[in-house]
Amino acid sequence: MNIYVGNLSFSTREEDIFSMFNKIGEVDSARIVTDRDTGRSKGFGFVEMSDSTQAQSAIEKLNGTECDGRNLTVNEAKPKTNDRGNSRRY
Repeated sequence: MNIYVGNLSFSTREEDIFSMFNKIGEVDSARIVTDRDTGRSKGFGFVEMSDSTQAQSAIEKLNGTECDGRNLTVNEAKPKTNDRGNSRRY
């Protein structure tokens, strides 16, 4: 399951969110989306967990929790749509 993690502090690192989710279940990957020009975090990222039960548990336990002074928004990632209405996943 692909999980959206929003409202991240600009100082939060991928290792931080990996560790946070890994305490609940096995994490396949964790990445923070960055601006391609500046390399600065955009304040959100994605965590991939293969076990949907563990992923759902992580969403329930971590949504609204504090990380680096910010309350996280954690939910199942939704497919991104482009201007033509076609969907694709991150």
